[in-house]
Amino acid sequence: METERDEVLIIGAGVIGLACAWYLLRAGRGVRVIDRVGVGAGSSHGNCGTLTPSHAPPLAAPGVLAQGLRGMLHADSPLYVRPRLDPALAGWLWRFARRCNRRDWLAATQGRAALLNASRVLIAELVAGQGLDCEYSSNGLVYAVRDPARWRRLQAEADDLRAVGIEVDAWSGEQLLAEEPALLPGVAGGMHFPADAQLRPDRYVAELARIVRAAGGVIDSGAAVVGIDPDEGELRLDDGRGLRAERIIVATGAWTPALLAPLGIRAPIQPGKGYSITYSRPPLVPRRPLVLKDPQVCVTAWDSGFRLGSTMEFSGYDSRLTPARVEALVRGARQFLKTPEGPQRLETWCGWRPMTWDDLPLIGPAPRHPRLLLACGHGMLGVSMSAATGQLVADLLCGRSPCVDPTPYDPVRFRR
Repeated sequence: METERDEVLIIGAGVIGLACAWYLLRAGRGVRVIDRVGVGAGSSHGNCGTLTPSHAPPLAAPGVLAQGLRGMLHADSPLYVRPRLDPALAGWLWRFARRCNRRDWLAATQGRAALLNASRVLIAELVAGQGLDCEYSSNGLVYAVRDPARWRRLQAEADDLRAVGIEVDAWSGEQLLAEEPALLPGVAGGMHFPADAQLRPDRYVAELARIVRAAGGVIDSGAAVVGIDPDEGELRLDDGRGLRAERIIVATGAWTPALLAPLGIRAPIQPGKGYSITYSRPPLVPRRPLVLKDPQVCVTAWDSGFRLGSTMEFSGYDSRLTPARVEALVRGARQFLKTPEGPQRLETWCGWRPMTWDDLPLIGPAPRHPRLLLACGHGMLGVSMSAATGQLVADLLCGRSPCVDPTPYDPVRFRR
Protein backbone atom coordinates (compact mmCIF):
# COMPACT_ATOMS: atom_id res chain seq x y z
CA MET A 1 0.00 0.00 0.00
CA GLU A 2 1.35 3.40 -1.05
CA THR A 3 1.78 5.76 1.90
CA GLU A 4 1.97 9.55 1.68
CA ARG A 5 2.64 11.82 4.64
CA ASP A 6 1.12 15.25 5.37
CA GLU A 7 1.18 17.51 8.38
CA VAL A 8 -2.63 17.73 8.73
CA LEU A 9 -5.26 15.59 7.00
CA ILE A 10 -8.83 16.88 6.87
CA ILE A 11 -11.64 14.50 5.97
CA GLY A 12 -14.44 16.43 4.26
CA ALA A 13 -14.31 19.22 1.65
CA GLY A 14 -17.47 20.98 2.76
CA VAL A 15 -17.60 24.45 4.25
CA ILE A 16 -16.25 23.35 7.65
CA GLY A 17 -13.38 21.26 6.31
CA LEU A 18 -12.27 23.98 3.91
CA ALA A 19 -12.50 26.69 6.58
CA CYS A 20 -10.32 24.54 8.85
CA ALA A 21 -7.87 24.08 5.98
CA TRP A 22 -7.64 27.83 5.33
CA TYR A 23 -6.95 28.85 8.91
CA LEU A 24 -4.43 26.04 9.38
CA LEU A 25 -2.61 27.13 6.24
CA ARG A 26 -2.60 30.67 7.61
CA ALA A 27 -0.97 29.26 10.74
CA GLY A 28 1.80 27.71 8.64
CA ARG A 29 0.61 24.10 8.65
CA GLY A 30 0.68 21.81 5.62
CA VAL A 31 -2.81 20.57 4.78
CA ARG A 32 -4.43 17.93 2.59
CA VAL A 33 -8.23 17.72 2.35
CA ILE A 34 -9.83 14.37 1.41
CA ASP A 35 -13.40 14.04 0.10
CA ARG A 36 -15.17 11.06 -1.45
CA VAL A 37 -17.18 13.23 -3.89
CA GLY A 38 -15.84 16.76 -4.26
CA VAL A 39 -15.89 20.31 -2.98
CA GLY A 40 -19.18 21.34 -1.33
CA ALA A 41 -21.15 18.29 -2.45
CA GLY A 42 -23.10 17.92 0.79
CA SER A 43 -25.23 20.34 2.79
CA SER A 44 -22.84 23.18 1.89
CA HIS A 45 -24.46 23.38 -1.54
CA GLY A 46 -28.19 24.04 -1.29
CA ASN A 47 -28.79 25.98 1.93
CA CYS A 48 -29.99 29.58 1.97
CA GLY A 49 -26.59 31.13 2.59
CA THR A 50 -27.58 33.32 5.53
CA LEU A 51 -24.99 34.30 8.16
CA THR A 52 -27.14 34.38 11.23
CA PRO A 53 -26.26 35.39 14.77
CA SER A 54 -30.06 35.68 14.88
CA HIS A 55 -30.24 31.87 14.86
CA ALA A 56 -28.45 31.44 18.19
CA PRO A 57 -31.53 29.94 19.91
CA PRO A 58 -31.46 26.14 19.50
CA LEU A 59 -34.10 23.89 18.01
CA ALA A 60 -34.55 22.31 21.45
CA ALA A 61 -36.86 24.89 23.00
CA PRO A 62 -39.82 24.78 25.37
CA GLY A 63 -42.86 23.66 23.38
CA VAL A 64 -41.03 22.31 20.35
CA LEU A 65 -41.57 18.69 21.37
CA ALA A 66 -45.34 19.02 21.17
CA GLN A 67 -44.91 20.68 17.78
CA GLY A 68 -42.80 17.77 16.60
CA LEU A 69 -45.32 15.20 17.77
CA ARG A 70 -48.05 16.99 15.86
CA GLY A 71 -45.79 17.18 12.83
CA MET A 72 -45.27 13.42 12.77
CA LEU A 73 -48.83 13.19 11.45
CA HIS A 74 -48.19 15.56 8.53
CA ALA A 75 -45.43 14.91 5.99
CA ASP A 76 -45.41 18.57 4.92
CA SER A 77 -44.96 20.12 8.39
CA PRO A 78 -41.86 22.28 9.04
CA LEU A 79 -40.59 19.76 11.62
CA TYR A 80 -41.28 16.17 10.64
CA VAL A 81 -40.16 12.90 12.23
CA ARG A 82 -40.97 9.98 9.98
CA PRO A 83 -42.48 7.22 12.16
CA ARG A 84 -40.23 4.15 12.06
CA LEU A 85 -38.28 1.75 14.26
CA ASP A 86 -34.90 3.41 14.78
CA PRO A 87 -33.27 2.92 18.22
CA ALA A 88 -30.54 5.52 17.55
CA LEU A 89 -33.10 8.17 16.61
CA ALA A 90 -35.29 7.24 19.59
CA GLY A 91 -32.36 7.76 21.97
CA TRP A 92 -31.45 11.01 20.27
CA LEU A 93 -35.04 12.29 20.53
CA TRP A 94 -35.22 11.32 24.22
CA ARG A 95 -32.10 13.36 25.00
CA PHE A 96 -33.31 16.19 22.78
CA ALA A 97 -36.64 16.21 24.66
CA ARG A 98 -34.85 16.54 28.00
CA ARG A 99 -33.26 19.78 26.77
CA CYS A 100 -36.56 21.44 25.83
CA ASN A 101 -36.46 23.66 28.90
CA ARG A 102 -35.42 27.24 29.52
CA ARG A 103 -32.16 26.49 31.38
CA ASP A 104 -30.71 24.34 28.60
CA TRP A 105 -32.15 26.66 25.96
CA LEU A 106 -30.24 29.59 27.44
CA ALA A 107 -27.00 27.59 27.76
CA ALA A 108 -27.17 26.44 24.13
CA THR A 109 -28.06 29.95 22.97
CA GLN A 110 -24.95 31.34 24.66
CA GLY A 111 -22.69 28.66 23.15
CA ARG A 112 -24.10 29.09 19.66
CA ALA A 113 -24.01 32.90 19.86
CA ALA A 114 -20.29 32.89 20.67
CA LEU A 115 -19.45 30.99 17.49
CA LEU A 116 -21.97 32.85 15.34
CA ASN A 117 -20.87 36.32 16.42
CA ALA A 118 -17.19 35.49 15.97
CA SER A 119 -17.77 33.85 12.61
CA ARG A 120 -19.84 36.73 11.30
CA VAL A 121 -16.85 39.08 11.82
CA LEU A 122 -14.31 36.61 10.44
CA ILE A 123 -16.31 35.90 7.27
CA ALA A 124 -16.59 39.61 6.53
CA GLU A 125 -12.82 39.94 6.95
CA LEU A 126 -12.22 36.86 4.80
CA VAL A 127 -14.47 38.06 1.96
CA ALA A 128 -12.84 41.50 1.92
CA GLY A 129 -9.27 40.38 2.53
CA GLN A 130 -9.23 37.52 0.00
CA GLY A 131 -11.65 39.02 -2.52
CA LEU A 132 -14.10 36.13 -2.36
CA ASP A 133 -16.61 36.27 -5.22
CA CYS A 134 -19.66 34.85 -3.41
CA GLU A 135 -22.35 37.57 -3.59
CA TYR A 136 -21.75 38.59 0.01
CA SER A 137 -24.01 41.30 1.43
CA SER A 138 -24.25 42.63 4.98
CA ASN A 139 -27.77 44.03 4.90
CA GLY A 140 -29.30 42.16 7.83
CA LEU A 141 -32.15 39.65 8.04
CA VAL A 142 -35.81 39.84 9.06
CA TYR A 143 -38.21 37.42 10.70
CA ALA A 144 -41.65 38.12 9.21
CA VAL A 145 -44.68 37.01 11.23
CA ARG A 146 -48.40 36.88 10.49
CA ASP A 147 -49.65 35.16 13.65
CA PRO A 148 -50.05 37.72 16.50
CA ALA A 149 -49.35 35.12 19.22
CA ARG A 150 -46.10 34.06 17.55
CA TRP A 151 -45.17 37.74 17.18
CA ARG A 152 -45.62 38.30 20.92
CA ARG A 153 -43.43 35.28 21.72
CA LEU A 154 -40.65 36.57 19.48
CA GLN A 155 -40.78 39.98 21.13
CA ALA A 156 -40.46 38.34 24.56
CA GLU A 157 -37.36 36.43 23.33
CA ALA A 158 -35.60 39.57 22.11
CA ASP A 159 -34.06 40.48 25.49
CA ASP A 160 -32.47 37.02 25.74
CA LEU A 161 -30.83 37.57 22.37
CA ARG A 162 -29.55 41.01 23.29
CA ALA A 163 -28.04 39.50 26.44
CA VAL A 164 -25.75 37.31 24.30
CA GLY A 165 -24.69 40.17 22.02
CA ILE A 166 -27.21 39.84 19.19
CA GLU A 167 -28.68 43.06 17.83
CA VAL A 168 -32.43 42.91 17.27
CA ASP A 169 -35.14 45.51 16.56
CA ALA A 170 -38.87 44.91 16.73
CA TRP A 171 -40.79 46.31 13.74
CA SER A 172 -44.53 46.82 13.64
CA GLY A 173 -46.48 45.40 10.72
CA GLU A 174 -46.53 48.84 9.12
CA GLN A 175 -42.76 49.26 9.52
CA LEU A 176 -42.15 45.83 8.07
CA LEU A 177 -44.23 46.51 4.97
CA ALA A 178 -42.50 49.84 4.47
CA GLU A 179 -39.07 48.19 4.72
CA GLU A 180 -40.00 45.13 2.64
CA PRO A 181 -42.38 46.03 -0.20
CA ALA A 182 -42.15 42.46 -1.53
CA LEU A 183 -44.36 41.31 1.37
CA LEU A 184 -48.12 40.94 1.17
CA PRO A 185 -50.30 42.90 3.63
CA GLY A 186 -51.44 41.23 6.83
CA VAL A 187 -48.16 40.77 8.70
CA ALA A 188 -48.27 41.24 12.48
CA GLY A 189 -44.68 42.42 12.73
CA GLY A 190 -41.05 41.63 12.14
CA MET A 191 -37.80 41.13 14.01
CA HIS A 192 -34.89 42.88 12.30
CA PHE A 193 -31.36 41.56 12.87
CA PRO A 194 -29.03 44.24 11.44
CA ALA A 195 -25.82 42.26 12.04
CA ASP A 196 -26.88 39.26 9.94
CA ALA A 197 -25.58 38.87 6.39
CA GLN A 198 -25.83 36.61 3.36
CA LEU A 199 -23.80 35.00 0.60
CA ARG A 200 -24.29 32.38 -2.08
CA PRO A 201 -23.12 29.21 -0.31
CA ASP A 202 -21.99 27.15 -3.29
CA ARG A 203 -19.85 30.05 -4.49
CA TYR A 204 -18.48 30.68 -0.99
CA VAL A 205 -17.36 27.05 -0.75
CA ALA A 206 -15.84 27.17 -4.23
CA GLU A 207 -13.95 30.33 -3.26
CA LEU A 208 -12.68 28.71 -0.06
CA ALA A 209 -11.36 25.85 -2.18
CA ARG A 210 -9.67 28.35 -4.49
CA ILE A 211 -7.81 30.16 -1.72
CA VAL A 212 -6.88 26.89 0.02
CA ARG A 213 -5.22 25.67 -3.19
CA ALA A 214 -3.59 29.07 -3.77
CA ALA A 215 -2.11 28.91 -0.26
CA GLY A 216 -0.53 25.53 -0.95
CA GLY A 217 -3.24 23.21 0.36
CA VAL A 218 -4.13 20.01 -1.50
CA ILE A 219 -7.75 18.97 -2.11
CA ASP A 220 -7.97 15.28 -3.00
CA SER A 221 -11.42 14.32 -4.34
CA GLY A 222 -12.89 11.02 -5.47
CA ALA A 223 -11.54 8.76 -2.74
CA ALA A 224 -13.44 7.58 0.32
CA VAL A 225 -11.88 6.92 3.71
CA VAL A 226 -12.41 3.27 4.66
CA GLY A 227 -10.34 3.21 7.84
CA ILE A 228 -8.69 5.46 10.41
CA ASP A 229 -5.85 4.60 12.75
CA PRO A 230 -5.86 7.71 14.95
CA ASP A 231 -2.95 6.60 17.12
CA GLU A 232 -0.67 6.24 14.08
CA GLY A 233 -2.24 9.21 12.29
CA GLU A 234 -3.13 7.07 9.27
CA LEU A 235 -6.04 6.97 6.82
CA ARG A 236 -6.83 4.12 4.43
CA LEU A 237 -8.63 5.06 1.22
CA ASP A 238 -10.78 2.92 -1.04
CA ASP A 239 -8.37 3.46 -3.95
CA GLY A 240 -5.66 1.54 -2.11
CA ARG A 241 -3.66 4.50 -0.84
CA GLY A 242 -2.57 5.15 2.68
CA LEU A 243 -2.11 8.66 4.04
CA ARG A 244 -0.32 9.62 7.25
CA ALA A 245 -0.25 12.87 9.18
CA GLU A 246 0.60 14.36 12.54
CA ARG A 247 -3.07 15.25 13.07
CA ILE A 248 -6.35 14.20 11.47
CA ILE A 249 -9.47 16.40 11.45
CA VAL A 250 -12.92 14.90 10.87
CA ALA A 251 -15.25 17.38 9.17
CA THR A 252 -17.72 14.95 7.61
CA GLY A 253 -21.04 16.45 8.69
CA ALA A 254 -23.93 14.00 8.91
CA TRP A 255 -21.70 11.08 7.89
CA THR A 256 -19.55 11.37 11.00
CA PRO A 257 -21.15 8.67 13.20
CA ALA A 258 -20.46 5.83 10.74
CA LEU A 259 -16.86 6.98 10.27
CA LEU A 260 -16.14 7.17 14.02
CA ALA A 261 -18.11 4.14 15.23
CA PRO A 262 -15.30 1.62 14.52
CA LEU A 263 -13.06 3.71 16.80
CA GLY A 264 -15.53 3.54 19.69
CA ILE A 265 -16.12 7.32 19.52
CA ARG A 266 -19.62 8.48 20.24
CA ALA A 267 -20.89 11.16 17.86
CA PRO A 268 -24.65 11.45 18.50
CA ILE A 269 -25.47 13.12 15.19
CA GLN A 270 -28.74 12.58 13.34
CA PRO A 271 -29.22 13.58 9.68
CA GLY A 272 -31.82 16.35 9.58
CA LYS A 273 -32.94 16.67 5.97
CA GLY A 274 -33.45 20.16 4.63
CA TYR A 275 -34.95 21.19 1.30
CA SER A 276 -34.54 24.13 -1.06
CA ILE A 277 -35.80 25.35 -4.41
CA THR A 278 -33.62 27.65 -6.52
CA TYR A 279 -35.17 29.89 -9.18
CA SER A 280 -33.99 32.49 -11.61
CA ARG A 281 -34.42 35.89 -9.98
CA PRO A 282 -37.99 37.29 -10.08
CA PRO A 283 -38.62 40.99 -10.75
CA LEU A 284 -39.65 41.74 -7.14
CA VAL A 285 -37.55 40.27 -4.32
CA PRO A 286 -37.05 41.12 -0.63
CA ARG A 287 -34.35 43.68 0.14
CA ARG A 288 -32.77 41.34 2.68
CA PRO A 289 -33.12 37.65 3.59
CA LEU A 290 -36.43 36.76 5.24
CA VAL A 291 -37.48 33.97 7.56
CA LEU A 292 -41.22 33.53 7.21
CA LYS A 293 -41.82 32.31 10.74
CA ASP A 294 -45.32 30.87 10.45
CA PRO A 295 -44.41 28.28 7.75
CA GLN A 296 -40.67 28.33 8.69
CA VAL A 297 -39.48 29.16 5.17
CA CYS A 298 -36.26 31.06 4.46
CA VAL A 299 -36.11 33.37 1.44
CA THR A 300 -32.83 34.59 -0.05
CA ALA A 301 -32.27 36.62 -3.20
CA TRP A 302 -28.97 37.09 -5.01
CA ASP A 303 -28.17 38.74 -8.32
CA SER A 304 -27.77 35.22 -9.70
CA GLY A 305 -30.94 33.66 -8.29
CA PHE A 306 -33.66 33.28 -5.69
CA ARG A 307 -34.02 30.48 -3.13
CA LEU A 308 -36.72 29.14 -0.85
CA GLY A 309 -35.44 26.76 1.78
CA SER A 310 -35.60 25.19 5.23
CA THR A 311 -37.76 22.44 6.82
CA MET A 312 -36.42 19.74 9.14
CA GLU A 313 -37.10 16.09 8.41
CA PHE A 314 -35.77 13.19 10.46
CA SER A 315 -35.99 10.21 8.12
CA GLY A 316 -32.52 8.71 8.32
CA TYR A 317 -30.34 8.80 5.22
CA ASP A 318 -33.27 8.61 2.83
CA SER A 319 -32.16 10.73 -0.13
CA ARG A 320 -35.56 10.94 -1.82
CA LEU A 321 -37.18 14.33 -2.37
CA THR A 322 -40.64 14.34 -0.82
CA PRO A 323 -42.89 16.37 -3.17
CA ALA A 324 -45.20 17.46 -0.33
CA ARG A 325 -42.28 19.01 1.55
CA VAL A 326 -40.98 20.79 -1.54
CA GLU A 327 -44.38 22.26 -2.31
CA ALA A 328 -44.77 23.33 1.34
CA LEU A 329 -41.93 25.79 0.70
CA VAL A 330 -43.85 27.31 -2.21
CA ARG A 331 -47.12 27.37 -0.27
CA GLY A 332 -45.44 29.15 2.64
CA ALA A 333 -43.88 31.74 0.32
CA ARG A 334 -47.26 32.40 -1.30
CA GLN A 335 -48.69 33.34 2.10
CA PHE A 336 -46.16 36.18 2.44
CA LEU A 337 -44.68 37.29 -0.89
CA LYS A 338 -46.14 39.15 -3.82
CA THR A 339 -43.77 37.23 -6.10
CA PRO A 340 -43.15 33.90 -4.36
CA GLU A 341 -41.42 32.14 -7.27
CA GLY A 342 -38.97 33.04 -9.99
CA PRO A 343 -39.60 32.68 -13.72
CA GLN A 344 -37.68 29.39 -13.94
CA ARG A 345 -37.12 26.65 -11.36
CA LEU A 346 -33.42 25.81 -11.67
CA GLU A 347 -32.89 23.23 -8.94
CA THR A 348 -34.81 21.28 -6.32
CA TRP A 349 -32.47 20.02 -3.63
CA CYS A 350 -32.31 18.20 -0.33
CA GLY A 351 -29.37 17.56 1.98
CA TRP A 352 -28.61 16.34 5.48
CA ARG A 353 -27.69 18.70 8.28
CA PRO A 354 -25.65 17.09 11.08
CA MET A 355 -27.89 17.57 14.13
CA THR A 356 -26.69 16.99 17.70
CA TRP A 357 -29.29 16.67 20.45
CA ASP A 358 -27.86 19.65 22.34
CA ASP A 359 -27.66 21.76 19.14
CA LEU A 360 -23.96 22.49 19.63
CA PRO A 361 -21.15 21.28 17.35
CA LEU A 362 -18.32 18.94 18.28
CA ILE A 363 -15.05 20.88 18.04
CA GLY A 364 -11.93 19.58 19.73
CA PRO A 365 -9.83 16.46 20.32
CA ALA A 366 -11.66 13.15 20.16
CA PRO A 367 -11.91 11.29 23.49
CA ARG A 368 -8.95 8.90 23.95
CA HIS A 369 -7.43 9.91 20.61
CA PRO A 370 -5.56 13.24 20.97
CA ARG A 371 -4.22 13.14 17.40
CA LEU A 372 -7.78 13.07 16.07
CA LEU A 373 -9.75 16.32 16.16
CA LEU A 374 -13.48 16.68 15.42
CA ALA A 375 -15.16 19.59 13.63
CA CYS A 376 -18.69 18.43 12.93
CA GLY A 377 -22.31 18.56 14.14
CA HIS A 378 -23.06 22.15 13.13
CA GLY A 379 -26.72 21.44 12.37
CA MET A 380 -28.31 24.15 10.24
CA LEU A 381 -25.48 26.61 10.86
CA GLY A 382 -22.43 25.20 9.09
CA VAL A 383 -21.98 28.19 6.79
CA SER A 384 -22.71 30.67 9.59
CA MET A 385 -20.23 29.01 11.97
CA SER A 386 -17.60 28.08 9.38
CA ALA A 387 -14.93 30.73 9.86
CA ALA A 388 -14.97 30.68 13.66
CA THR A 389 -14.83 26.88 13.61
CA GLY A 390 -11.82 26.97 11.29
CA GLN A 391 -10.07 29.56 13.45
CA LEU A 392 -10.85 27.63 16.65
CA VAL A 393 -9.54 24.37 15.18
CA ALA A 394 -6.32 26.11 14.13
CA ASP A 395 -5.97 27.66 17.58
CA LEU A 396 -6.45 24.32 19.34
CA LEU A 397 -4.12 22.43 17.03
CA CYS A 398 -1.41 25.10 17.25
CA GLY A 399 -1.67 25.54 21.03
CA ARG A 400 -2.75 29.19 20.81
CA SER A 401 -5.26 31.10 22.88
CA PRO A 402 -8.63 30.14 21.35
CA CYS A 403 -10.73 32.71 19.52
CA VAL A 404 -13.76 31.59 21.59
CA ASP A 405 -14.09 29.46 24.70
CA PRO A 406 -14.05 25.86 23.34
CA THR A 407 -15.68 24.31 26.41
CA PRO A 408 -19.31 24.16 25.10
CA TYR A 409 -18.20 22.26 21.98
CA ASP A 410 -15.81 19.76 23.58
CA PRO A 411 -16.64 16.24 22.25
CA VAL A 412 -15.92 14.79 25.68
CA ARG A 413 -19.35 16.02 26.84
CA PHE A 414 -20.99 13.04 25.12
CA ARG A 415 -19.12 10.58 27.33
CA ARG A 416 -21.07 11.75 30.39
